[in-house]
Amino acid sequence: MDKVMRMSSEKGVVIFTKSSCCLCYAVQILFRDLRVQPTIHEIDNDPDCREIEKALVRLGCANAVPAVFVSGKLVGSTNDVMSLHLSGSLVPLIKP
Repeated sequence: MDKVMRMSSEKGVVIFTKSSCCLCYAVQILFRDLRVQPTIHEIDNDPDCREIEKALVRLGCANAVPAVFVSGKLVGSTNDVMSLHLSGSLVPLIKP
């Protein structure tokens, strides 16, 4: 869990993904459309993939990926991010 917390605090917006996940790709595109360059951690390329997945679920992600962090705090997965975006709450969160 320490590795996840350290990685999630590296930059303003951090997304944990898997290279083959279409929902991960959609979340990345959303942030890029908002002119935010998130830090992407493709956990399937990390030797600690299973431990990272377990840590993300323990932190509150229903599914391990995508997991979006803003300023080191878990925002959530695809549904959470899209709900924030549709309600107009995502941009103020990422661009204070």
